[in-house]
Formats: sequence, C-alpha cells, structure tokens
Amino acid sequence: MKKNTQFVSAKEAAQLIESNTRVFIHGSAATPIQLVQAMIERKDSLHNVELVSISTLGMDLNSKELAGHFYINSLFVSSPVRVAVNSNRGDYVPVFLSEIPKLFNEGFLPLDVALLHVSTPDKHGYVSLGTSVDIAKAAVANAKLIIAQINPNMPRTHGDAFMPLNDIDYAVEVNEALPEVNYDDKSDAICAQIGMNVANLVEDGATLQMGIGAIPNNVLKNLGNHKDLGLHTEMFSDGVIPLIQNGIINNKYKKIVPGYCVTGFMIGSKKLYDFVDDNPIVKCMDISYVNDPRVISMNPKVTAINSAIEIDITGQVCADSIGTYQYSGIGGQMDFIRGASLSVGGKPIIALPSRTGKGISRIVPAIKQGGGIVTTRGHIHWVVTEYGAVNLYGKNMEQRAKLLNAIAHPDDRELLEKATFERFEKN
Repeated sequence: MKKNTQFVSAKEAAQLIESNTRVFIHGSAATPIQLVQAMIERKDSLHNVELVSISTLGMDLNSKELAGHFYINSLFVSSPVRVAVNSNRGDYVPVFLSEIPKLFNEGFLPLDVALLHVSTPDKHGYVSLGTSVDIAKAAVANAKLIIAQINPNMPRTHGDAFMPLNDIDYAVEVNEALPEVNYDDKSDAICAQIGMNVANLVEDGATLQMGIGAIPNNVLKNLGNHKDLGLHTEMFSDGVIPLIQNGIINNKYKKIVPGYCVTGFMIGSKKLYDFVDDNPIVKCMDISYVNDPRVISMNPKVTAINSAIEIDITGQVCADSIGTYQYSGIGGQMDFIRGASLSVGGKPIIALPSRTGKGISRIVPAIKQGGGIVTTRGHIHWVVTEYGAVNLYGKNMEQRAKLLNAIAHPDDRELLEKATFERFEKN
C-alpha cells in the first residue's frame, strides 16, 4: 500500500538526493525553484548528479561552481543551461519533443528522482501538474522517488494533469509566484510585419499550433477577424486569451478533442496562469499525445507556426544551433511540421526575420558548418519573413533558391543571387 506523503522542508527534501543519480526537473513555469536551490546549496556533498529537463525558468544552472557536482543533460536548450551544455559540464540529447516520454517509459533514461511543482490538493486528494504536463507525466510514472513543491499559486489545470497526492513521496509547501515571460518585450516592427504576413495565411476553421516567441505572439494579434479557429499546440501563451474570450478560437471544427484547447505546457503572465486555473476549456496533456504527428494530422487545416536560426537556399532549416554552438533544440518543430503537412488543408510554416540583430542574413547559401538540420528540405513548405511568404513545396532546388531570394533582405539578394547562379549553373 502506498504510504502517505511526508511533508518536509526544502532542505530536508534535498538531503534525499544522492550522488550518481539522475534527477528530473519539472520545466518551464513549473520549475520547482526552491527544491532545486536547496539541492544546489548542498552541492559539496554531492557528485555526478545528472539533471534532466527540457526548459527551466527562474534560475541559472550555468555556474562553473556546479562542475563535478551536477551534470546538465538537457533535452532542450534555453538560457538557464545554455552555457553549461556548451561546456564539459553538460550536453544535449537530440530528440523530438513527442518522443521524450519514450526515453523515460522504455528505460533509455531511467529516473531516480523527479522534482515537481504542483497545485494544492483538491477535496478528492488530487494535485495538478499545473502549467507543465508535457514530459512530466511520464517522469512521474517512472521516477523511483517523487519530491514535489506544493504551491497555492500553481493553477489547477485539466487534462492529463491530475495525480493523487499520495503518489508524492515527500512534499514541500511553498507560496511563491510562478516565473513570468512577456513576449511583447521581445517584439519589434519586423516581428509585427512577420506576424501580419503569417496571419494572412491562416484560414477560417484552421487548427493552430504556435511556437515560442515574439513572432507567434504577433501572429495571434492579427487574427481578430478570423472565425472558428481551433487550438492544438505544444505551448499555450497569453496571446490566445482574447481570441478564446471573443469566440474566435472555439475549436468548432477540430476532430481531436473538439470543443477544447489542447496544449502541453503554458508560459506567460500571471493573467495566463489565472486564466487556465480550473478552466475546463483548456486541456494540458501528455506531450507524446499532443505532439504525435498522427494525432495532429487528424485535425483540419493545421497551421503550424515555428521559427528558425537560418535557412539555406534549398530549404534546409537550422533551428537548434549556431554552427556547433547548441543554442536551442529540436523541440516540437518537426512534430508539427509533419503533422500539419499531413493535415487536410494544413500549412507548415517557418517564420523568421530576414536578418539577425547584427545584420547578418538568415537566408544563406549554406548552413554554418556544424549546424543542425531540424526541418529537412523534404519537409519544408511555407517560409515567411517581413518581406513576404513563399511556398517551397513541390519546387526544385533552383526554384526554391529564387523564391527565398525574393523574401530575403534587399541588401542580401545580390549575394544570394550570385550563390544561386554558381550552384545551379548548368554546364
């Protein structure tokens, strides 16, 4: 019989973690900050603890002082671990987001401990995984020891989020605000124009997937005159709230979980966390389901909007690295690119500024040496910049190069045209 959950302090909970073990850290807005900080504070008594997560918020795990004590084995790379992953203190596991639960379920990455961040229990004795069900559901099912922060500020989300309090071995009561992210702060006139260009491709009755960042947020701002949209997305952010409240996103024509918004995790503001709290219209579900291309493809007109670091003139998309420097990860881009392409009337879209902040073209003759190809030239369809939108599907290599040149920054087109001529000149 399952023992009752033991309530302890964060310091006491950290004492339960041992050297030479693998520890899962709940991600995104559900990062269990107090538990992780308590674990780090006792670093001198620990060595070779492997930390596994997809993305953490509200803390920095890049410090050189953690070397030898903790090793970051990241399943997605973001700023809290980016320096460590690109050093001898960490590494990155290339994997589709939809397949990460498989790593836990089938023993590729056995978990000794799972550090969670959950809601307070309801009257039936169930807590919710809150803002991040994604890969956490599988981690809970497979970890030998489960330690959780219980926080009244964690929203009680529906879907696959619920678990019995008694499944938690040790619990730490906290009362702290969740980490917030404001994507409007990262926006500019270029992102706004890209958002308009992408919104023009969205049809009424489409099922939306939005990636992370300022561009997807700007797309949402331009959908106010659309009708009967659905939402089936790995990430749920503030931008969808007015569309749901105004009935524009009503999930009327979705075939998978019709009538409901489906997501894997939420990142945004307190307004977002309040909106999803005990909101039955939003289902936060296991990412192996949400991001399964077969599931995605069953919805109509799936319009998947993702971004990239650079794209070459044949349509190869690098979205995870800058040369050999691991900047991000595969994430769910290919899950949704493929799912959208198989959807009736679907549109897989890669949206990116024509240039970097330093004025370097993102449309290039060739991907930087060592750069990773996340979306292949066989999977690419629509590409959008601030200068327009082109569809590469069914086009040969030279045709693609000419189409991409047309949406590159005007000052870069001569160089790209020259590279196109040199590559495809027929003898």
